[in-house]
Amino acid sequence: MKGFKEFLLRGNVVDLAVAVVIGAAFTNIVNAFVKGVINPIVGVFGTKDLASYSSCLKGPCEVSATGEVTHGILILWGSVLSAALSFLITAAVVYFILIVPMNRLAAKRKTLAEVAAEAEAKEVQLLTEIRDALVAQR
Repeated sequence: MKGFKEFLLRGNVVDLAVAVVIGAAFTNIVNAFVKGVINPIVGVFGTKDLASYSSCLKGPCEVSATGEVTHGILILWGSVLSAALSFLITAAVVYFILIVPMNRLAAKRKTLAEVAAEAEAKEVQLLTEIRDALVAQR
């Protein structure tokens, strides 16, 4: 039980839980964006709801009032397109809002670490020269 408690209280698990909650909230935002902005733009060229785009593969397709296909094979490619757009928007936001700034921050940290290492190397070289000069004076 002690090991399980340590596992749960470790920072990675808490960070992951926070990420899942934020991700779920962000999914609602993206879905609202697709329904409120993308679908009306697509509606200029066709129907307003992407989910209504479909093709009948076999025979005349008949759909009941509840939305179930009663006859034929109906391919609902509009809902797949909607999900793909939601994924692309989510991926773009995550990339440009999270990944790009984190990469810049990591590059800055790496540069600062290199500068600090170079300064430390110069300091060690200078101290070595001072030591050698003091030894030579004796």
